[in-house]
Amino acid sequence: MSDCIFCKIINGEIPSATIYEDEEFKAILDRFPANEGHVLILPKQHSANIFDIDPQQAGRLFVLATKIAREMKNILGFEHLNVMQNNGTVAGQTVFHFHLHLIPRYENDGITIAYHPMDLTDAQIEDMRKKLEMS
Repeated sequence: MSDCIFCKIINGEIPSATIYEDEEFKAILDRFPANEGHVLILPKQHSANIFDIDPQQAGRLFVLATKIAREMKNILGFEHLNVMQNNGTVAGQTVFHFHLHLIPRYENDGITIAYHPMDLTDAQIEDMRKKLEMS
C-alpha cells in the first residue's frame, strides 16, 4: 500500500535498523521502542491486522518470532519478554499493517503493560464458553 509506513520500510523507501530479512518477513528495531532491543516483525505482504492475515503466514511468523526471541535473549541477557500484537485503534494499533512486537523486559524497567481483570461468575464464564465453543 502506497501510504503504509511499514510497506515503505519493507520496500526500502524509508531506512530501518533491520536485524533479519527473508522473502516473506522483515524484522527491525522499533524506532520508538518500549525498551532497548524492542523488535518488530513485519510480513512483507500487507495485511491490516490479524483478521486479514493468511493463517499459514501468521504461523510462519510465529515460528520466526520464536527464533528471534531466543536469539535476543541469548545476546541481551533478559529473562522476560512481552509478545504483543494489536488490532484496531481501541486495541492500541497505530500502524495498520500486521506486525508483532517483541519487547525485552528487565526487573524494575518501569514499563507497565496492564489491563484491569474482570471478576466474572462461573455462569458468565460458561455463557461465554458456549458462545465461543468451536467444533
